[in-house]
Amino acid sequence: MIAGYVIGTVAEVVVLGPSVLAVFGSGSGSTWAYIEIATGVSVVMLVIAVVGIRITARTQIGMALVEYVILVGFSVAGLIVVLERHPGTFPVTRGWLSLSGIGGHGSMVAGLLIAVYVYSAWDGTVYVNEEVKHRRINPGRAAIWAVALLTILYTLAQVGLQGVVSPARLQAHASTALVYVAAALGGSGWARAMALAVALSVIATTGTGIVLTARIVYGMASYRTLPPFLSKVSLRFSTPVAASITAGFLIIALTWVYMLATSVQNVFADVVAVAGLLFSVFYIMTALATIVYYRRRVLTSAWESVVLGVLPLSAAAFLGWILTRSLQTAPPGQRWSVAAIVVVGLVLMLVARFLLRSPFFQIPRESDPARKH
Repeated sequence: MIAGYVIGTVAEVVVLGPSVLAVFGSGSGSTWAYIEIATGVSVVMLVIAVVGIRITARTQIGMALVEYVILVGFSVAGLIVVLERHPGTFPVTRGWLSLSGIGGHGSMVAGLLIAVYVYSAWDGTVYVNEEVKHRRINPGRAAIWAVALLTILYTLAQVGLQGVVSPARLQAHASTALVYVAAALGGSGWARAMALAVALSVIATTGTGIVLTARIVYGMASYRTLPPFLSKVSLRFSTPVAASITAGFLIIALTWVYMLATSVQNVFADVVAVAGLLFSVFYIMTALATIVYYRRRVLTSAWESVVLGVLPLSAAAFLGWILTRSLQTAPPGQRWSVAAIVVVGLVLMLVARFLLRSPFFQIPRESDPARKH
């Protein structure tokens, strides 16, 4: 989980510089300019994360409202242009719904793996359940609503924007696809508006990455599966300051390494590319753990069988298929990256078990059958 969130956040942070500069109409910048922007924004989001969960939530909501208003607006405009068959657009065809992509150039497995990655972190309410009202109900409910809402937004964006230009032109501008599509729709002014949405998305992701990584680290440290000092909570801010600072500076340090050490960029690119695989593994383990933990309740009723048995097992099997197919086609560098992360995780687990003597390993591995909630 830590590896997935840190790597995924760094993958977003490294594009902060170009995204912010694009808002001001600048398409070029030095490496140091990108580093300064990425570092500055990361520090600001770290400070917000430390100050408190309320200001963090309000900041995230504010950025999300602006970001999604822009995205939805462009998506609707793009869909209208495509349906009216304006010159230069790519008409809606059956290929849009094909499992192999338009013209057979896509991959269903690759698309599903990307979907796993883009939905990751939207279950973040689960990790801050100690800091919200009605923590046994609201966090899970919020995560489900977030996924449902994102399904609509992501589908609308895909359908509304991918036909504004031809697939060839879209692929040629893959690194700045949204900004390029916005420019095709309305010129440089619209392009800057879309660049603002992209920048806000990256900034929000940076803040989310710091907050969620800190909560995961804090939770693990509370059981001494990580050094205990990471479980300290600030009396003033009521946040895990040590864990937050550790997560923030780890993200910043890896960003610097990626941008400055060109010799390791290819290696790091392989690591970033497996972020979707890491989240797949995490969700598979979560599904299986759910079945094991609630095993005495699985057969108590039809509803419990579906919710605690059929659905988690189906999810684990489906994600397992995606994981297996993805690893089969992944380059050797990405496979070795996954293997290295697994080895590091196993080493840390053994350290927690035998050196730190974590009480986590004595937690009962099943729910209380008498409890229904």
